[in-house]
Amino acid sequence: MLAIALVLDAVLGEPDWAWKRVPHPAVLMGRMIDALDRALNRGNGRQIKGMIALALMILPVWVIARLLSLDLFFGVFEVLGAAILLAQRSLMDHVRAVGTALDTSLNAGRRSVAMIVGRDTAALDETGIARAAIESAAENFSDGVVAPAFWFALLGLPGIMIYKVVNTADSMIGYRSERYAEFGWAAAKLDDLLNWIPARISAVLIVFAGIMRKAGRRTDPPLTAFSRRFDAVMEDAPRHRSPNAGWPEAATAYSLDLALSGPRIYEGQQTQDPFVNEYGKDTLAARDVEATVRLLWRAWATLATIVVIPTLLFL
Repeated sequence: MLAIALVLDAVLGEPDWAWKRVPHPAVLMGRMIDALDRALNRGNGRQIKGMIALALMILPVWVIARLLSLDLFFGVFEVLGAAILLAQRSLMDHVRAVGTALDTSLNAGRRSVAMIVGRDTAALDETGIARAAIESAAENFSDGVVAPAFWFALLGLPGIMIYKVVNTADSMIGYRSERYAEFGWAAAKLDDLLNWIPARISAVLIVFAGIMRKAGRRTDPPLTAFSRRFDAVMEDAPRHRSPNAGWPEAATAYSLDLALSGPRIYEGQQTQDPFVNEYGKDTLAARDVEATVRLLWRAWATLATIVVIPTLLFL
């Protein structure tokens, strides 16, 4: 089922004709989270209320997923559900659009990248736009592709749907702001937990894809090159503000020899985050965005191969 879902997502992506007629499941999850936020995020005891809200998000999603995965549907809804909740094609399309827009003008690049990142984009230069797109691509390869695939492989449709609602909740209420520091605490912590293993799997896939990218130009044996690069990723990943996002970002940084992360602006305030692969190339452009898209498609192909080969052997 996962093999078919990966291929369906890669081929079809998010067809506009479908989601103009019915709301995407992630949109419905977002509406539910917003309603719970407005209803419960007030007064005292917000951390407890946040835990209750998280439980109220997960329960209906689990019930619906269990009903859709009953054997009487012959697995059709499980495959379609997984394909819908995987995001490789749509992610790559959005990231590539940033590179295309950046080739047109800075303002076009800023408008395009603002659609996929949460940081302030109004003052970003060419490097800032490219870096934001690349970091978003790396992090969302883990959150939007590897993690959903991992939880679907482990727990079927309930696994991927529960992961998706928790991840959506984290993106909406998992901030350290005054409003969400307590209410969004449970969603943020559970999202960190659910992404812990997938983030590290993502780093392995990206590093492997990077090694294969230069296979014909290397003198080191592939295993030696992989070990050396992954050692660097393990050293730099903990420098990131996120316990998980640093892994795919560091893997991407070292695979393409780019300096990623570093200071950025949120709500008018500049952070002092350290760079990942700080001695990598620090002047980025649209071509680096395109190189990232190619790298992550190779990483996806590696994941798909890992899934498909055992499937073929089983058949």
